Amino acid sequence: MQYDFETVLDRRGQDAMAVDAVGSEALKGFSPSAPKPGFDVIPMWVADMNFPTARSIQDAIIARAKHPAFGYFAPSDAYYQAIIDWHKRKGVDDLTKDVITYENGVLGGIVSTLKVFAAPGDAVLLHSPTYMGFTNCVRQNGYRIVHSPLKRDGNGVWRMDPEDMEKKIRAHHIHVAIFCNPFNPCGRVWTKAELAEALAVCEANNVFVIADEIWSDLLMNGHTYTPVQSVNTWAKTHTAAFYAPSKTFNLAGLIGSYSVIYNETVRQRVRAIGQKTVYNAMNVLSEHALIGAYSDEGADWLGQLLPVLSRNVNFACDFVDAHFDGVTAFRSEGTYMLLLDCTAWLDKHGMTQKALLQKGWDVGVGWQDGGLFEAPTSIRLNLASPTHRIEEAFRRMDRYVFNA
Repeated sequence: MQYDFETVLDRRGQDAMAVDAVGSEALKGFSPSAPKPGFDVIPMWVADMNFPTARSIQDAIIARAKHPAFGYFAPSDAYYQAIIDWHKRKGVDDLTKDVITYENGVLGGIVSTLKVFAAPGDAVLLHSPTYMGFTNCVRQNGYRIVHSPLKRDGNGVWRMDPEDMEKKIRAHHIHVAIFCNPFNPCGRVWTKAELAEALAVCEANNVFVIADEIWSDLLMNGHTYTPVQSVNTWAKTHTAAFYAPSKTFNLAGLIGSYSVIYNETVRQRVRAIGQKTVYNAMNVLSEHALIGAYSDEGADWLGQLLPVLSRNVNFACDFVDAHFDGVTAFRSEGTYMLLLDCTAWLDKHGMTQKALLQKGWDVGVGWQDGGLFEAPTSIRLNLASPTHRIEEAFRRMDRYVFNA
């Protein structure tokens, strides 16, 4: 089946924060303000896609919804088998039902795992820039964040700094770290060698790893994903990995993720903590959505999507290099997010980050403040829209923002 990734999907009034929350008083300071007359909104701030999802997902939900009873249930064997089969596509051939645990969301699972290894007040290692969901859930549950900043090498590629990681781990007596693989918001897809070097620091210092791998299906320009747990024997038993079909297939509104934890003791503790909340339970339509997503048709849809996302990131980065003096952008290898580093441009023009953001919002460029991600002079962009809309957004940035 051929999928359409170029027709603009009208999401207005269809439970889409990315569109309907623009200009919202309730989210003032977080959501973009409404554009000036004459400009429509190009939503590039919320991390969901402006594409229709795979037909197999809709078909699975509709087929289940035709049965007029929605009572109590337990996850089916088909649900677990779909996950097992999907991970085989990623090269993981030893996944079994018993190591998979349902979670309402990745962040909730992360918090449950943190509770196994840390008490309120303890420090947790994160890399920065940092996904704001990590920042919020870690701090709101009483933990201290210690950042190990990523560094850009001579080619502008983001790198982890194992030496700094070890220094911070030892200084703050850290025993749990959160990895993001692929990395949001910088777009790095960590190589096996990079992961092995970082994990060696964790192993040497008895640090358990929580790996958010929700973006692992979204790979640009031929880059390949390495599951953290696959790096070596130690990593397999000292990592809790979290996944969901939500980023890949635009299913965030349905709720539902899952963990893979090979270490039985840790898995039992994480399950016990999650179960005691009483509300960490699957929605029946979410179950069938995952089965529809993790199918041959879902894989075909994804195979057609990835070249579109690669084209968008390539266009965006080439445009920045050619037109925006003082702005740099690492060519994202994974996710569909792009981080614009505007530091030099802001210095040259004597402008604040707030004023720069507003210039974009005024002309309908719905981008997001990098300050939310510990990158206060950067802007995060979502490139998961039809290519012609991404092109229009960058034309507006050129004419009305960076070269006005």
